[in-house]
Amino acid sequence: MKSVFDRIKGGLIVSCQSEGDDPFNTPFGVTLFARAAQMAGAAAIRSQGVAKIRRIMRDIPLPMIGLLKGKFPDGTVKITGSFRQVEKLLAHGCDIIAIDGTYRIREGLTGPDFIAEVKKRYPKAVIMADIATYDEGVACAKAGVDCFSTTLSGYTPETHHLPKDKPDFELLKKLARDCSIPVIAEGKIKSPEEAAEMMKLGAFAVVVGTVITRPRVVMGWYREAIEKTVGRS
Repeated sequence: MKSVFDRIKGGLIVSCQSEGDDPFNTPFGVTLFARAAQMAGAAAIRSQGVAKIRRIMRDIPLPMIGLLKGKFPDGTVKITGSFRQVEKLLAHGCDIIAIDGTYRIREGLTGPDFIAEVKKRYPKAVIMADIATYDEGVACAKAGVDCFSTTLSGYTPETHHLPKDKPDFELLKKLARDCSIPVIAEGKIKSPEEAAEMMKLGAFAVVVGTVITRPRVVMGWYREAIEKTVGRS
């Protein structure tokens, strides 16, 4: 059997997530997106929430990158921030577990230190570090992470100044150049051209979410553009 990295190398990973009162924010709803991703030839699925992950894994025979979301005290997103959450994802058989690899503190540890402890406690777990900066990526690599993604660039206090409408090409390029483990591009990738550019810069695979699985958000972009043009905004 191929390893999970053999299966996702050079492929599209679709992030099937939904939040709030979005009509797709149910296990069945996100599984429909996962089914469409499978039909389109996606290499893997990324999703969050135990019920949604369980439903997708039951129906869709693709590798699962699983995570559980929370929040740091400042309100910013936290990805799988406790040992209990890691254990839940392991219990449900996720192929890869995504963990916040930033320097922010959880369980009394920074992301890299938390990941090092996770690898110590659960040596068979395959861990993806979601990072925001180059230094965090290097630190997570030293901590023994199996791969990392650029997911959180622009979404942490230290990177909040970065453009909200453009992927962090430079971060991906530097990490792919300097690190030997797979570097997966994720975050604000809104077109096939941007996904292709990430691959040219050395991405191992590309994760795309919002533009595929959050149509209400995408519809809002069109509405805002139209209203701005006709002077209604």
